[in-house]
Amino acid sequence: MIEQIREIAQKTKVASRALVNVSTLQKNQFLNHLAEILESDKEEILAENRRDVSRADQSGIKKSLLDRLSLNEKRIREMSQGLQEVASLPDPVGEVINGVKRPNGLIIHRVRVPLGVIAIIYEARPNVTIDSIGLGIKSGNALLLRGSSLALFSNQILVKKAKQALTRSGLPSDSVNLLGSGKHEEVELLLSLRGLIDVVIPRGGGELIQTVVKNSQIPVIETGVGNCHIYLDASANFSMAEKIVINAKTQRPSVCNACETLLVHQAVAADFLPRIGKSLIEKGVEIRGCEKTKALIDDAQVADEEDWYAEYLDLILAVKVVAGIEEAIEHIDRYGSHHSEAIVTEDYQSALRFLQEVDAAAVYVNASTRFTDGGQFGMGAEIGISTQKLHARGPMGIRELTTTKFMVYGLGQIRE
Repeated sequence: MIEQIREIAQKTKVASRALVNVSTLQKNQFLNHLAEILESDKEEILAENRRDVSRADQSGIKKSLLDRLSLNEKRIREMSQGLQEVASLPDPVGEVINGVKRPNGLIIHRVRVPLGVIAIIYEARPNVTIDSIGLGIKSGNALLLRGSSLALFSNQILVKKAKQALTRSGLPSDSVNLLGSGKHEEVELLLSLRGLIDVVIPRGGGELIQTVVKNSQIPVIETGVGNCHIYLDASANFSMAEKIVINAKTQRPSVCNACETLLVHQAVAADFLPRIGKSLIEKGVEIRGCEKTKALIDDAQVADEEDWYAEYLDLILAVKVVAGIEEAIEHIDRYGSHHSEAIVTEDYQSALRFLQEVDAAAVYVNASTRFTDGGQFGMGAEIGISTQKLHARGPMGIRELTTTKFMVYGLGQIRE
């Protein structure tokens, strides 16, 4: 198997070198061609996706994971629109970030260039296949994709369509390749191909991400799990807070930017918790709370220590009453995943303190955490939400999939 994977990686590497010289026009043509193909061939794509969904359903996976796996006409349309939005964005490749002329006459430009070959290791979300391809090609990178076996048929048909669009646009078909066996040893072998792959980006749950981080011989951009919090301050507008909490928890609970923990200031807990508890329970949410929460919401279960760390990805919400903003920030610092955190408040000083002191990729005042998304941030799509601090942080769009190169122009200068 290692020789087969190495051969695929080598072909992808060769394609990455060709992509360096591809024009913005060609890249945009590819994106628009693929967007058209997704729409015109949606019935074929949906048929392959149904094969995956049927197998997954029979295996008994959680409904939230089944939702991530499933495609429909709306989701295909959104994937197509995402590609068109990426096509409309400025091409980052070749951008001169800054330049200087030295006293000796050397002209030095710092220029944005592609990373090269990016390996994406991800779970059962077919939309990640298209997001990765669109962003990767626009930023001049070649893609080596390794999706979940649960989404095997969906990924195969989507990569097939991408290769059709690549050929139609005059780009190397090996600019996108898929490892298709779905066997776990593929990941271990992939992570050993230093020199053929430039960067690995894992997208999925904590176990997958940590496996990649611990075992990769290739640089990793870590996309973290989303244990996201909303803190309700003493001055919060209850109507606003209720809308934000309901949206952040129930609009799509299976994604990483959904709220997993609600923290409520003790001064307003007695008034707000019965109200929000009723609304959440009507939406089918299971509440796991501290003792004070349990006293105010009859149907709440008592939370244990693991609940504060949990990324449920389901209709479950941990709730805790806190003494104030300081305890809220301390709780987030201890249990959070540095993804997305929000405060609901009418107090300017509380908002400012939360923004400055909370260590996360995205910090919100009076808005749902569900907005941490490349499309919502104007990037067209995203390759993932980086929760680390080096190279990139937050939603990663086309600019985050580039690095820099110093280009130095001389007239025969030598160093004395």
